Amino acid sequence: MEENVLQQFSEALQCPCRYFPAADDDSALMEAYREARARGAREGFTPVMLALDSRGDLLESVLDGAPPEEAAAQREKLRTQSLPEGGPWLHQRLEEQKEIWAEDGYAWNEEEMIGEIPDYTEGSAGFSGYRDFGGTGIVPVVLAELPTANPWEVFAWVPFGGWNECPGPEEQMAAAKYWYERYGAVPALISMDVLEYELPAPVPAEDVLELALEQYSFCNDIVDQGVETIGNLAGILKHSTIWFFWWD
Repeated sequence: MEENVLQQFSEALQCPCRYFPAADDDSALMEAYREARARGAREGFTPVMLALDSRGDLLESVLDGAPPEEAAAQREKLRTQSLPEGGPWLHQRLEEQKEIWAEDGYAWNEEEMIGEIPDYTEGSAGFSGYRDFGGTGIVPVVLAELPTANPWEVFAWVPFGGWNECPGPEEQMAAAKYWYERYGAVPALISMDVLEYELPAPVPAEDVLELALEQYSFCNDIVDQGVETIGNLAGILKHSTIWFFWWD
């Protein structure tokens, strides 16, 4: 089973992959990921962790599509096309959400939606998208070395989004490029419904509210079904080197 999954991912993504079985902790996986990040910076590739569920949904998503030659052409087209400007697109997306709420009879109450920014002393410093939420360990993970030095291009290899309110691959790339150029944030972990970024240091305190608004526009579930207010998210981002996104 392990060899079959690894072969399927390697052939579909056209890159070296390593398989990490379910484990009690993430130490071996994180050691390999850190080594791949350092080597990727020298050799021009971007490592990404692909967390697998028991149904194989992410594998099916990666494999579902065109034959290899056609998939490669589609990938190249996505990589070379002109992307939307990430910052303006995130701002426009938030304004569109406000308009939809207004049409449904709900007004944007900034005081209620944002609230206070708490003075937290800690943020997110570890990945959670590969956690076995029914247990104490981690699910199987494939560590793929995607052949691009541009981290935002991982979505040209790994199809993610385009369902429910999750942005599609082109929009994922636009946001990723914007956040990489501004904060050095890179997509690091992808599952069927979770996306996590890693960045070298927390964003400056003066940027956390703007970033929290961008992230809410990008993925409102992290607030509406998570931390409850945009201010709470800003307080967390002030100390975070991991960004977590989840779409219901």
